Amino acid sequence: MTQIRTRAGAGEAERDTGAAADAPGVATPTTPPAVASRRPGVRPATVGLPLLGLVIAVTVWWLVTSGLKLVHPASLPPPQDVWAALTAAAGVLLPALGITTLMTLLGFVLSAAAGVLIGMALAASRRAERMFAPLLVAINAVPKIALGPLLVVSVGWGEKPILTMVFLLCFFPIVLSTATGLTTTPADLAELARSLNASWWQAFRKVRFPAALPQIFVGLKVAMPLAAIGAVIGEFYSDKPGLGYQILQYNGIGDTATAWAAIVLIAAMSILLYAALSLVERLALPWVRATTSAR
Repeated sequence: MTQIRTRAGAGEAERDTGAAADAPGVATPTTPPAVASRRPGVRPATVGLPLLGLVIAVTVWWLVTSGLKLVHPASLPPPQDVWAALTAAAGVLLPALGITTLMTLLGFVLSAAAGVLIGMALAASRRAERMFAPLLVAINAVPKIALGPLLVVSVGWGEKPILTMVFLLCFFPIVLSTATGLTTTPADLAELARSLNASWWQAFRKVRFPAALPQIFVGLKVAMPLAAIGAVIGEFYSDKPGLGYQILQYNGIGDTATAWAAIVLIAAMSILLYAALSLVERLALPWVRATTSAR
């Protein structure tokens, strides 16, 4: 009798729901806004807003240099002069951009690999963290530009001083983010691993490291612009004809417009590399956007 009444009640509820849906003026349930807002595809604002910001920045640059003439062109050339210099020296600056990009990526990959391994070691042993964390802080506090001339003496010319400079600038935020992510595993996930009698390696591979990946990517995204800075500083003290080398050469002959064109290329390269890393994060960690609040 209970099952019959339950089915009858369910049938009446379905008829009531259908009648309410057919009745005029009654809203039917729709897809929640949070789910509808996460449809795949590139939204116009994703491209339009950065372009609008670029237009505003260039406009302010033009007003300061040409419109209001608040800055002398020798210090900061107007954007039209920089564009003319970029097109005129493209045969030199574009190959230099390739060299700087390659050095940035190589140094970043080395820093990421070493930083993640060091962070894992610090997270695995509290004694190792207490022993080496002050040393890492001291190394990070040293002004890197002061090490440039010493690197030439220590490691010689070529790629080594550039990669060393990139490594010194990048590794600390990666180490810090990795150690922080591995030592702040959510309590419910850690308890789940213990309840399943998982070994240390199983808990690390299945729970701790995946839970730390969002924090690790934060450190990687902080380190990516620093890698470009390190590559340029290293090229100041190297014979590799990258953009840093070209900045010194053109500034030495008083061609500030071309030197600023090289700086603009460095900025564009950094933006593209950061965007590529953000895309890798979204593809590698699809659950992060699904489990966090949308913006």
